[in-house]
Amino acid sequence: MDSRTVALIRTTFKAVAAEDGGPEKLARSFYAILFTEYPQVRDFFPAALDAQRDRLVKAIAYVVDRLEEPEQLLPFLAQLGRDHRKYGVVGEHYVAVGKSLKAALESYAGTELWTDEIGRAWDEGLNVIATTMMEAADRETTPPVWTGTVIEHREVLRNLAIVRLKLDQPIQYAAGQYMSVQIPSRPRMWRYLSPAIPANPSGEIEFHIRGVTGGWVSPAMVGHTKVGEKWLIGSPLGGLGVPRNTRRKMLMIGCGTGIAPLRAQLMAMTQRRSNPKVDLFVGGHYPCDLYDLEILGQLAQANKWLTVTPVTESDEDPWWQLSNSSEPKEHPGLQPRVVGQIGKVVASFGAWDDRDVQIVGSPSMVQTTKFRLMAAGTSTKNIRHDPLF
Repeated sequence: MDSRTVALIRTTFKAVAAEDGGPEKLARSFYAILFTEYPQVRDFFPAALDAQRDRLVKAIAYVVDRLEEPEQLLPFLAQLGRDHRKYGVVGEHYVAVGKSLKAALESYAGTELWTDEIGRAWDEGLNVIATTMMEAADRETTPPVWTGTVIEHREVLRNLAIVRLKLDQPIQYAAGQYMSVQIPSRPRMWRYLSPAIPANPSGEIEFHIRGVTGGWVSPAMVGHTKVGEKWLIGSPLGGLGVPRNTRRKMLMIGCGTGIAPLRAQLMAMTQRRSNPKVDLFVGGHYPCDLYDLEILGQLAQANKWLTVTPVTESDEDPWWQLSNSSEPKEHPGLQPRVVGQIGKVVASFGAWDDRDVQIVGSPSMVQTTKFRLMAAGTSTKNIRHDPLF
């Protein structure tokens, strides 16, 4: 696409997104048009669309911001295309989505902003997106979904569980990636989880799951998963992974279950002959939220290139945890725990300008930590995180 086409697409979307409630209204309009004009596609989507709408707008924003960066955009679209095979989508579905999105944008933008030239620009952009996704899906030879049997379900906190599954066949994924998961009690409600261990020939996979209050899926995963039930798992997604450059030092920052993709990378790195120095900061609200310190301490003890620093916002556990816990455990191999907000703590060490940085956690934690690091002098190009945050 030429610069004029990119500018028209970007300006239109930014104008809509800048309106009060614009992103949500755009998403609602899109789905209303899609389901009205193409009712046959409704079965691809869950009854509740809240999470779906939010992720749609974030994906569009990510694409729009990178229309002039094909080296980042095209692999992202190819991953989405491979992942969308799990829905059973074909070419006509991409056409339906493209037409509905364009109609929603035109309706929301209004006659004052929308022109024929803008319409042609969006046609060209949507064609690039659909073509890239379809071609990637057509080339893929792996299954559209894998089936995993739950072999272990362990609640480590009242709202956090570790689930281990045995897959029908191994999945090849890069440590640090994530994948969509569907459980039997929540059909068509896919949730994205990051494996906490690297890919392995035995086909075992482990997820760390925190129950979100009011959520449709995660509380069921945490509180009601049974050994023996079958989960469906989609194709790997995401750009996090162990860098090939073994000389470039790394800074990893994870909160809550965000430690899972970072731990998987550290485990993968232990299989290499040499590694750069890695500083890992793992955070939580309370000390009890640092549920994985034992394994992280073992990794740090066994690998001199790894330093692990625990960070908590509170120095004490909440009353509900204290009533059921014994004295805090000591974890050899770890640095002393620091009390404070994790982004502020990490930024206090300096600019980390010699590091490749990875941040994993909630969207607010990722953005806050990123901005604090940038303010401390960290180069934006050295910071990586989930592309939809």
